[in-house]
Amino acid sequence: MISAQQIRAGRKLLGWSKGQLARIAEVPFAATVRAEAKHQDAEVPAEQVQAIRFALESAGIEFIPESNAGVRLRKGVEQ
Repeated sequence: MISAQQIRAGRKLLGWSKGQLARIAEVPFAATVRAEAKHQDAEVPAEQVQAIRFALESAGIEFIPESNAGVRLRKGVEQ
């Protein structure tokens, strides 16, 4: 599972707004807001989180798995 911090960091690294991420991931805008929320009680359906993750990864974001350590831009991908 990816963290809210990783989603925010990946989106910002790409220079995307929450609305852009929602459009690209084909999820409701509210899902991106909840997925980035710091509150643990912000429920987001797993399929929407997966769509967000796929959109970010397709754009070149790599999630660092060690304890949700962060994100980085895949080599060769331009910002």
